[in-house]
Amino acid sequence: MSTLLPGIVRDAVRTDRLSASVLRHDGEGAPVVLVHGNVSSSLFWQPLMLALPRPTIAIDLRGFGDSEALPVDATRGLADYSDDVASVLDALGIAEAHVVGWSMGGGVVLQLLLARPDLVRSLTLQAPVPPQGFGTRLDGSRCTPDAAGSGGLGANPDFVARLAAGDTTDEAPTSPRSVFRSSYVAPGFSDEHEDLWVASMLTTRTGEDHYPGDGTASEHWPGFAPGDRGVLNAMSAKHLDLTGVVSVPAKPPILWVRGAHDAIVADESFFDLHALGKHGIVPGWPGEEAAPPQPMVAQTRAVLDAYAAAGGSYVEDVFEHAGHAPHLEDPARFAAALLAHVAAAD
Repeated sequence: MSTLLPGIVRDAVRTDRLSASVLRHDGEGAPVVLVHGNVSSSLFWQPLMLALPRPTIAIDLRGFGDSEALPVDATRGLADYSDDVASVLDALGIAEAHVVGWSMGGGVVLQLLLARPDLVRSLTLQAPVPPQGFGTRLDGSRCTPDAAGSGGLGANPDFVARLAAGDTTDEAPTSPRSVFRSSYVAPGFSDEHEDLWVASMLTTRTGEDHYPGDGTASEHWPGFAPGDRGVLNAMSAKHLDLTGVVSVPAKPPILWVRGAHDAIVADESFFDLHALGKHGIVPGWPGEEAAPPQPMVAQTRAVLDAYAAAGGSYVEDVFEHAGHAPHLEDPARFAAALLAHVAAAD
């Protein structure tokens, strides 16, 4: 199966940090840079790239797609990824771009704004990781000092094994294809590119340095805490705090897109161990006071409200019939919203 849609070009870009794979589609105007999320790759962006009249660049993060599988230092939060993105833009001679991040990629582009604000003309966040990191309460404080219940040991081991084995079936709820259907998109969604989306998921490198990462024992429920290596630990509150975007001097406009049926980033997501405990799926839950389900959407809104109060601006656009991937589920509406956003920022 060809993984490139007609009109998309793949380039290898060597930077001072890594060898990165980049998808490209030509157009006119300031470029749009697309950053994918966890257990995916740049392949997911192709229909959107073809729908945009602007030059578009989709970057494979380290350990995904065809980019170099370098280890992830989770103690830096998502900075390994954002520094990689910045190095690619520098190598391509792109001084400023409209930057779009999906899921984990939303956190990556917020970290890019913190580290290299000169590169960001506008920001679009699609179903972003909560800026406070995982394992926190609404105010961003950790539920336990070690952010127990988040990080690498929270991944489903059968899902990880099926990723590593290249499973393309739908024989189990934990197969990548089944997870795409149940969690990446809203119930009932289908399109002709599902094999491509599964192929993209299967580019994920697995292990302690990649997905999901390592972990450690904890005295707090559910008995484990984040380690210092790999993808999921990089998004744990032990290492990640993006709330500093509120204080960046130059505040590009932000478009926040989310699906009303998002199963991954939600105020009571079943990808959150605390929510699973509350609903009796993980035993021994210590209760709402000690381990409340994480209000991920409310946390993002709180930080963006503070961003606006400090002189920035944002628009929240809810796709009522979409899940975690509005750009796939309602591509025409997503493209129109993005183009209006970037045009206003030019």
